Amino acid sequence: MNQNKLNLTQALVVEGKYDAARLANLVDATILTTDGFAIFKDKTMQALFKRIAAAQGMILLTDSDAAGFKIRHYITGLVGPQNVLQAYIPAVPGKEPRKPEPGKEGLLGVEGVDDALILQGLHTALAAAPLQAQQQNTDPITYTDLYEWGLSGSANASERRRTFLRILGLPPRLSKKEIIQVLNTLYTRAALQVQLEAMK
Repeated sequence: MNQNKLNLTQALVVEGKYDAARLANLVDATILTTDGFAIFKDKTMQALFKRIAAAQGMILLTDSDAAGFKIRHYITGLVGPQNVLQAYIPAVPGKEPRKPEPGKEGLLGVEGVDDALILQGLHTALAAAPLQAQQQNTDPITYTDLYEWGLSGSANASERRRTFLRILGLPPRLSKKEIIQVLNTLYTRAALQVQLEAMK
């Protein structure tokens, strides 16, 4: 047994069997797969996910492409956001060795990114657990903050936003609403100010 594995009390949800095989080397946890979009129609799988999420919580770790986000949003709605921790991998261009062609968006999936990026995503999600349990951020990040930080509403905002998300190890496709949710779940205002200073 690998003593260096990350021990998770929550079930870890990934998209496919190759992701699951990869994660089995990095974490000691219950690993569930959505079998791609199969979760959308499989009532038995949906019931299982709901039961497990309610019993022990879930960490979602999907690819950073459009399909991954669609699956992530669906499961969050299915099992309830209060039962889910969101783990993200950054958008890394590339192709998995087993695939003849890169994916539609030319990005590596969970199975293809470095171990360090996966573990960073998991650790960041786990760090949010106490914050999520309190469900009360006394100084929440707002749309005004995004504007004042130059992440929305200005000429180079989208480029700056992409840089900011990359520094945080988050995928660039997050909407402004999702950015607000993720920042408030995963970070304190002080921690974000440090990252913003680093961008200057």
